[in-house]
This record gives sequence, C-alpha cells and structure tokens, in this order.
Amino acid sequence: MKKKTAILVIFISLLLTATYAQEKSKKQVREERKIEKQKQIAALVDSKAFVFIGRTALPQGFRTMDLTTNPNYVQFEPNKIKSEMPFFGTAYSSVAYGRDGGLNFEGSPQEFTIEKKKKAYQIETVVKGETDIFTLFLSVSFGGSATLTINSNNRSSISYNGEIRPIEKKR
Repeated sequence: MKKKTAILVIFISLLLTATYAQEKSKKQVREERKIEKQKQIAALVDSKAFVFIGRTALPQGFRTMDLTTNPNYVQFEPNKIKSEMPFFGTAYSSVAYGRDGGLNFEGSPQEFTIEKKKKAYQIETVVKGETDIFTLFLSVSFGGSATLTINSNNRSSISYNGEIRPIEKKR
C-alpha cells in the first residue's frame, strides 16, 4: 500500500512539474512582446510610411510644452511629408506676427535617408514648403518612441518627443 501511494505521489508530482514547466514566465512573455514591437517598428521605418505623434515640445529658450491635448502630427510617406505641428519659439522673417498656425507644410521630400544605429533609427529628410525649407531629423528607438527636430530657415529649431504609429486609413 505504501509503495502504491509513493508511486502515485511521484507520478502526480512529475505530471504537475511537466505542466508547470510548459508555461512561459512573465519575463519570457515580456521579451516576446518587445521583439514583436521591434519588428513592427522596423517594418514601419523600412516602409517610410508612418505618422509621428508629438507628446511634448522642446522649444529653444522656452519651457517644455505638453502636447497631449493638442492634435499634432507629421505624416511621412516616400513621396509626401505633411506636417501639422505647433510652433513655440522665435520667427526670424516672412512669418506675420499672430497669423502663424505653427509648422504646417506639405511637400515632396528632396532627401529621405534612413540609417540604423546601435539603439535607434536615424531618419533625415528635407522638405520645401511654400515659403521655407524644412529639415527634419527623426530618431526612432527600437521600441517606437521618437524625437523629432525641425530646422527651418525662418524660425528657431524645435524638438518634439513622441512616438511613431502606422498611418490610419481614411474610411
């Protein structure tokens, strides 16, 4: 009787151990999600079709501005870049005081380079607007967070922290 009980206990413990060993740990699940996110970001960057959404603006000489309640974006596509970003900073010329709605422009990129670095993708593009030329530097981490710096001939440089996302298709 003792032998049967001992064998039964050993069998049940082996069965439970085998079942438990097949479950993934939280660390493994987190790592798999991280790898999947990196693949999604790589696919977005390689396609050159994505949207940058700003969360904070970092103007030169001014305090950090929260953008979470303001609609803003820069839409990157291989043949067109469209910007609807707010601007906080100094305008030098050809910008009428009080009539400026921000960094709103649309145009074909004259340059569009992507470089994969150790910890992020570095994207640089130049777009000619109606009255200005804009140089955009976008640094995208493998996790999707991004920093966008926009340089202009007529305004001071400004940076934005945010993230990239796929372009939402209009219905």
